[in-house]
Amino acid sequence: MEQLKTQLIAGITSLQLDLSAEQVDKLMAYLTLLQKWNKVYNLTAIRDPEEMLVKHLLDSLAVVPYIDVNRIIDVGTGGGIPGIPLAICFPEKQIDLLDSNSKKTRFLIQAKAELGLVNTQVIHHRVEEYNPEPLYDAVISRAFASMQDMLEWTHHLIPEGRFWLAMKAQKEFEDLTKLPGLVKIEEVIELNVPMLNAERMLVKGSKQSETNQS
Repeated sequence: MEQLKTQLIAGITSLQLDLSAEQVDKLMAYLTLLQKWNKVYNLTAIRDPEEMLVKHLLDSLAVVPYIDVNRIIDVGTGGGIPGIPLAICFPEKQIDLLDSNSKKTRFLIQAKAELGLVNTQVIHHRVEEYNPEPLYDAVISRAFASMQDMLEWTHHLIPEGRFWLAMKAQKEFEDLTKLPGLVKIEEVIELNVPMLNAERMLVKGSKQSETNQS
């Protein structure tokens, strides 16, 4: 684990993030929990700890510089990616975790308790049936095959003027000009994930008036 911790610290340094020793330890504790529970609960197809570090932890940490709102929901979070790393990095923000799979939410509840994450709520719900009060500032997700799907399933979670943050692989890139008027694409940010030999990006869209849909 010490080698993994060294790699994590190197990745954090490469991303120019200012995290405390306690936050680094929590990220490592989360990685350990993910490995342990994955053997029984099948939280992720990735089994190798080093691959988990890069494709889950560092991939999540790469979006940290672009998180500038206070209430976020991670939809289809699975084993807590990217929500748990974000909750560790932003103890002052509310980062909620939604998944419809009961095995995954059981793990998330355990991880929340063991990591002492008071700024997150685990929500076992189908996204289309979840009606939060108040609404969120942003929806973030790695779970959707397309931005179109993300808009369709999560538009009721944020008010007009708030944001979608879609974490995507470049190979999944879709024609964003064909999206409905419900969304205005604000930015397409290329992410440099340390130790990952693959292109990643963050698509940020703002919600427009429901009457703009086409």
